[in-house]
Amino acid sequence: MKYRPIGRTDLQVSEVGFGCWTVSTDWWAEGPKDEAARVRLLQQGFEYGINYFDTADTYGDGLGEEILAKAFAGRRDKIVIGTKVGYDWYAHPDRRGQQERPQNWDPQFLRGAVEQSLRRLGSEYIDVLQYHNIKNPDLQRDDIWELLDRLQAEGKIRYYGIALGPAIGWQEEGEYALRRRHCHAVMMIYNALEQDPGRALIAAAGEAGAGLQVRVPHSSGLLEGKFTGETRFTKGDHRAHRRREWLENGLKKIALLEPLFADTGMTLGQFALKFILRSPEIATTLPNIYSEQQLQEFCAAPDFPDLADQVFAEVNRLYNENFGLPQPAFGLV
Repeated sequence: MKYRPIGRTDLQVSEVGFGCWTVSTDWWAEGPKDEAARVRLLQQGFEYGINYFDTADTYGDGLGEEILAKAFAGRRDKIVIGTKVGYDWYAHPDRRGQQERPQNWDPQFLRGAVEQSLRRLGSEYIDVLQYHNIKNPDLQRDDIWELLDRLQAEGKIRYYGIALGPAIGWQEEGEYALRRRHCHAVMMIYNALEQDPGRALIAAAGEAGAGLQVRVPHSSGLLEGKFTGETRFTKGDHRAHRRREWLENGLKKIALLEPLFADTGMTLGQFALKFILRSPEIATTLPNIYSEQQLQEFCAAPDFPDLADQVFAEVNRLYNENFGLPQPAFGLV
C-alpha cells in the first residue's frame, strides 16, 4: 500500500480506502450481511494496509459508524476516519427505497449530529467531517462554515469538506467549496468512464491545495471486470433500477479499454484505480469492497507502475469521444 496526504493537511491516507457503504447497507447483493463478517472485513482491510475509512451517519442509520468503533476498538489512533452529516434521518426514520431523506442545515442540528457521530464512533474527534451531498444555496450559508471552524477549534474535527452527490455532477458546488470556502477535502465521483466534472474539480483542488476522495471508482461495478451481457441484478441491488443500456453500453466501452492493460499484469479493476491515482490531487480512492478477494486485488493496485503518459492520454481520448456510446451516470451515496 502507498499513502498520500489529503491536500495540505497532515493526514496521510492509503491510496485505496474503504467506503463503509457496502458493509452498513443492503444495497449491494454481494455485501456481507451479519455484523461479525462486516467487522472482520474492515479489519482485513487494515491488515492489507488500508488506513482510511469513509462512512456517514446515515449509512445504515448509524451502523456504518458503530461497526468502525467495534472493528478498531483500542486502535483509533491507527486509522483515519471520514464521516458525513446533513441528512435528518433522526426526524425522518422511514425511507422509501433509495430516495433521499430530507436534509437539515441548521447549525444546532449539525452540531448535534456531529456529537452523535462521535458517540457512535467511540472517538473524541473526527479526522474529516464532510457535509453530505449539500446543495446550493445551503452551501453558501456563512453559519454552517463558521460551525466547522468552531468544531475544529474545539478539537472535535480535524479537517472538513463536502461530499458531492448523490448523482454525478455538482461542479458548481465543488468549485465553490474549494475556491471560496477553502475546504480541506472534497469527495466526488470520477472514473475512466465518468470523468466530468471530475476533471474540473481536480484542477480546482490543485489550485486550492485541497485533497480529493474518489467514490464510484469502478463505475458501479462496470470497471471491476465481472459483468457480462448475461448479468442480472437482484431485487434490492441499486443497479437493478438502471436501464439495460447502462450495462450493454458499458461493456462495449470496456472492450475498447482492454488493450491498454492486457500486457501489464493488472486486472481491469486495478487499471481503473491506477487511472484515477494518476492525478496527485486525488488522495484516496473508495472502491466498493465486499470480500477479502477484492481487498487483495484492489490493495495491490498501488504497487503497479503509474500509467504511462500515452496510456493515460488514450483513456482520455476514448472518453472525449464518449466511446461512441451514451453512458448514463449514477451514484447513490
